[in-house]
Amino acid sequence: MNAETLSFALDSLWVMVAAVLVIGMQAGFALLEAGSTRMKNSAHVAGKQILSFAIASIAFWAVGFGITFGAGNSFIGTSGWFLIGDEATFDSLSWANVPLELKFLFQMAFVGVSLAIAWGGFAERAKLAVYFVFGTIFVIAIYPVIGHWVWGGGWLGAMGMQDFAGSTVVHLQGAIAALIATILLGPRIGKFNKDGTPNFIPGHNQVYTVLGGLILWIGWFGFNAGSTMAAGDGFFTYVALTTNLAAAAGAIAAIVTAKLLVGRADIPAMVNGVLAALVAITAACAFVEPWAAIVIGAVAGSFTFWTSVYFEKKGIDDPIYAFSVHGIAGIIGTISTGFFASPRLVEITGIGKAGLFYGGGFDQLIVQTVGVLGAAAYVAVVSFVVLYALKKTIGLRVTADQEVTGLDMSEHGSYGYPEQLDPEFKSSNQISS
Repeated sequence: MNAETLSFALDSLWVMVAAVLVIGMQAGFALLEAGSTRMKNSAHVAGKQILSFAIASIAFWAVGFGITFGAGNSFIGTSGWFLIGDEATFDSLSWANVPLELKFLFQMAFVGVSLAIAWGGFAERAKLAVYFVFGTIFVIAIYPVIGHWVWGGGWLGAMGMQDFAGSTVVHLQGAIAALIATILLGPRIGKFNKDGTPNFIPGHNQVYTVLGGLILWIGWFGFNAGSTMAAGDGFFTYVALTTNLAAAAGAIAAIVTAKLLVGRADIPAMVNGVLAALVAITAACAFVEPWAAIVIGAVAGSFTFWTSVYFEKKGIDDPIYAFSVHGIAGIIGTISTGFFASPRLVEITGIGKAGLFYGGGFDQLIVQTVGVLGAAAYVAVVSFVVLYALKKTIGLRVTADQEVTGLDMSEHGSYGYPEQLDPEFKSSNQISS
């Protein structure tokens, strides 16, 4: 085996492992979101992860991948449908020395994550049918456009936007869609009093929440380090280092902030601090030094908790805190390279310029800001149009009776915990045993 063949094999093996890690993040989201919501909705919340990933797989293969990475113009790809095309068709991915099918699998896993984030804003009150319709449109008309702008040869990529693994492309997109859904759906029954003050609706299982967070932390090594798409040069190990340091800082900063703001060392807040830090470092992981990764993670973890409290006081019922964790942190992470991008790492990646703190001036900061604003505006407008149309036609929200009963029973006909919620089931089960 010659050196070229060995390099191809090693790179392909690493990207395959990374893709599996990212796909495995769906299990993390299932546990995290089910644990963070009420028992009567747990099976529905967990099960939609499989449904949304299935939708993403087929829709991205048929249309989304071509719009994201197919040859086209500065705004969308116009070729490569159904993964059909040669190397010139997908020239924006020619830098990766792995098979086209593997490039698709890895990128499709990212789409699945973004869609999973979006569903956080729908939790505990949206109709099952909405997942089919909005999920398909998100994968073929929302996510791929921003993906093309940044990664597929589009106008933001041409400007030198630094978003290594998707703080904006993946996380901010999903968070904006979640926020629009949260606003259009309205709060859950019982969340707010008549005077607008919020009531605490706890998740039913903090252990699930913690396990979900840990699975996501592990999966993020595939998410960020896998985005190098190569093993031979060893750069993926550096990306893994900055990723882990940021996550650790986010956990500590979030639990300390929770203690200071609300008087308790809140466990879900700590988990969300980890996730917020991981979201923030996703854009910056290949551009910043280790000390800067810690700063970015700590800022994201702390600020995300504060914003989750703030938005709730303003009447926004975001059950999973999707916008705070993935939106606010996504903005922080994307903007951060405008300050912290190191000249030596910019030279290695070949993307953009050094940040303000390294004498690079405001150039990169302006590019990052334009990228955030442009992506947020597009996703917000399209998400609103689609969801508003759905609201006026098939409806977004289940009935009040269905919501009180719980989506496990009203949408699927069975409880996620039948022995807990159905005394007759529990009694008959004990007799039969």
